[in-house]
Amino acid sequence: MKSVAMAYYNGAKYIDEQIRSILANMEDTDELIISVDDASDGSETILQNWAQNDPRIRIIKGPGKGVVKNFENAFRHCRGDIIFLSDQDDVWKKNKMIKIELKDGAIIEVEKGSSIIDVAKKISEGLARVTLAGLVNGEVQDLRHKLTEDCKLEILTFDSLEGKKAYWHTTSHIMAQAIKRLYPEIKLAIGPSIDNGFYYDFDTEKPFSEEDLIKIEDEMKKIIKEDLPIERFELPRSEAIKLMKDAGEDYKVELIEDLPEDEVLSFYKQGEFTDLCAGPHLMSTGKVKCAKLLSTSGAYWRGDEKNKMLQRIYAISFPKASLLEEHLAKLEEAKQRDHRKLGKDLELFMTHKLVGSGLPMYLPNGATVRRLLERYIQDKEIRMGYKHVYTPSLANVELYKTSGHWDHYKEDMFPVMKMDNEELVLRPMNCPHHMLIFKSKMRSYKDLPIRIGELAHDFRYEDSGTVCGIERVREMCQNDAHLFVRPDQIKDEVGKVVKLILDVYKDFGFKDYKFRLSLRDKNDKHKYFDDDEMWDKAESQLREILTELGLDFYEAEGEAAFYGPKLDVQLKSAIGHDVTVSTCQLDFLLPQRFELEYIGEDGKAHRPVVIHRAILGTLDRFMAFLIEETKGAFPTWLAPVQVKVLPISDKHLEYANKVKEALQDKEVRVEVDDRAEKIGYKIREAQLQKVPYMLVVGDKEQEAGEVGVRNRKDGDVGAMKLEKFVEKIDEEIKTFAK
Repeated sequence: MKSVAMAYYNGAKYIDEQIRSILANMEDTDELIISVDDASDGSETILQNWAQNDPRIRIIKGPGKGVVKNFENAFRHCRGDIIFLSDQDDVWKKNKMIKIELKDGAIIEVEKGSSIIDVAKKISEGLARVTLAGLVNGEVQDLRHKLTEDCKLEILTFDSLEGKKAYWHTTSHIMAQAIKRLYPEIKLAIGPSIDNGFYYDFDTEKPFSEEDLIKIEDEMKKIIKEDLPIERFELPRSEAIKLMKDAGEDYKVELIEDLPEDEVLSFYKQGEFTDLCAGPHLMSTGKVKCAKLLSTSGAYWRGDEKNKMLQRIYAISFPKASLLEEHLAKLEEAKQRDHRKLGKDLELFMTHKLVGSGLPMYLPNGATVRRLLERYIQDKEIRMGYKHVYTPSLANVELYKTSGHWDHYKEDMFPVMKMDNEELVLRPMNCPHHMLIFKSKMRSYKDLPIRIGELAHDFRYEDSGTVCGIERVREMCQNDAHLFVRPDQIKDEVGKVVKLILDVYKDFGFKDYKFRLSLRDKNDKHKYFDDDEMWDKAESQLREILTELGLDFYEAEGEAAFYGPKLDVQLKSAIGHDVTVSTCQLDFLLPQRFELEYIGEDGKAHRPVVIHRAILGTLDRFMAFLIEETKGAFPTWLAPVQVKVLPISDKHLEYANKVKEALQDKEVRVEVDDRAEKIGYKIREAQLQKVPYMLVVGDKEQEAGEVGVRNRKDGDVGAMKLEKFVEKIDEEIKTFAK
């Protein structure tokens, strides 16, 4: 029990805010003892009114000899721990004010116990109207969160991801409330916000139809219009379980029972609807302006296929209708760029349930693109002194125990296969193999750097729900390499890797990208190898190198490989997503675990440093990225078919084949469309297949030794001598023209 002693002596100026602030920080069992006397300003009457409405307040008559005597009088009536307060302006202000450091470094003073929304209002009413949550000392907090000590505060609006998530989380409750109004028998599961909106899982006997979604949206509009206040409250575990049991919400009961005993059980209430939730949430339903239900799918409860299949609704919301329209346009654009759709339309790859989930098969067109990518990157690496190898996709478990992958990566590996006296496993990566290749013979300091490259087939145990076309697969081809260097060669070799990355991006026309220095999370001892000295050395060295190379980079904690920090290149996709393609990692650990050595200039054994690097990443993911970037319209040098020759009639077939032979002599990938179809139909077909060039040949072209040139971008560009066109496309291919 806590007692608060307070003295009043002509101090009505701050009385209401003082009492309100004190009570907000008191428990139900606490008491507030107020000694009041000589209150000619009317404060005694105000205090008596407070006491009548709150049983925790006791008013006692003071001795009438000033604030100090009033304090002493109040102390005598206190029980338990005592907190001293005064009504005098200077004493009260000193005790009740705290300092808040804002994002821009500005310091403001607010009353102790002020909420985040109070601070926003103090800054400006305009800011308060768009404030959605707060970041207090780096932790996202609800608008109602009370600030009781000096802290750093960032006001979160819809411009930040955390602000968006608070907005979307509130909308998920509005959607759940609408569904409970329309279909009371449906049970609620979970409804979190995610990076691109929110979803809610429901236990219902039948999937939601399009008509259902329209009804739900209409009901959500009504709830938004009602502008229901959203209230947060907490309950003891037993009362929380009873509340959810009485409501028939079995999934919520299960969630509560699985939470730790000391977990705070908070709920949010809006009108007749109450949901178990940690927050944060907006202040009322009316703060949400427009929402759209996007899609439905099945989802196992808690992601476990042994549990019941629930119905999930994905949705989005925005504070302005124009933002929603813009988002829907982006979604439509994303559909048009979806590599799975284009992969099927352009016959690049296919999947089949008999083969297995996450195991695509490349068709001739896709195999051509992939082969070209493989040759392209290998040729560049060979020119830079890389030596390419082939290593098996299967290895003894002991190899990964030696490397450390078994301890940190086992969950992402396929199950062990026992054969004879060995335990074998499909490899998740091939760096351990390259360590053994380096170790296979004695190395001299003069041999370094040694650059070992491989287009390696690796395997990851991805859940069936996460695999996606060729973007996320269970078997992938890595454009991998490991550079074994002396410590004095690290900077130069990292610089060469960065130059190679930039050269490749120039060839592909990539311009929107950022460099990220990925560091470990020091508190995650399971994910990262536990050696603080090694990590500090590797992180500081890579940071210094990137700085000396003049790269503009940002840092991200918790994104490193388990054995060392890395430089990741984040490419911005055509639909606005950040995609990690290239990476360069600094590794002091694996050389130590494999006991790698070279003989130095001093005749003694020294340990090399390993640089792991991937320029195209996995060929599968890179190809998926390219498909979506180009909408399947690959640059000419990479297109599966670069030219379609379109004879107007059968009598032009002989000349069409002559054109084909002239192009094939320059290794141009060319086909003749010899079908008995109209020329307009042939042109449309070639355009749908995203062929860069269509050459129409008829009587006029045949007589003049020309071709009627059409390209997929500009259409008909006119007639051209055959030899001139051959020269043009040959140069275009050789220079990787866009």
